[in-house]
Amino acid sequence: MKIVILDGYALNPGDLSWKGLERLGDLTVYDRLEKEPGIIIEAIADAEIIFTNKTPLTKDILKKVSHVKYIGVLATGYNVVDIVVANELGIIVTNVPAYGTDAVAQMTFALLLELCNHVGIHEQAVKEGEWTNSVDWCFWKSPLTELKGKTIGIIGVIKRQHRVVN
Repeated sequence: MKIVILDGYALNPGDLSWKGLERLGDLTVYDRLEKEPGIIIEAIADAEIIFTNKTPLTKDILKKVSHVKYIGVLATGYNVVDIVVANELGIIVTNVPAYGTDAVAQMTFALLLELCNHVGIHEQAVKEGEWTNSVDWCFWKSPLTELKGKTIGIIGVIKRQHRVVN
């Protein structure tokens, strides 16, 4: 079985192993693939399993590689795959709905702390010698917000995408 990963570097910049997939079949990993349809078709010409993150698998591409049995979108959505055509061709398409959930939560708190402490502008000011040259012992370029005793409300929306199954 031929397995192709279309944009492997985004998924694995070198800190993970592809050995699990190698045990399942003949694996080809493209770190970055040109987004030209001809190049994509050539890369997946004999593949039965495809993994993609940002490389688009459009109607025109899918119609030329109808031997594909499975497409794994290694992200939260399906927007890079024409799932209507994939469904017509009997190609199973999945995604990773919880991909990045913890990282997004972590980034939310990092940005909250940046809003309160302005770490970025203070770091730059320190590098430029402003703190060293300050006449005051306390140094800040903008007011700092202390979180103790504050209440935060987080409002969000989850948009679910669904696949039509016959």
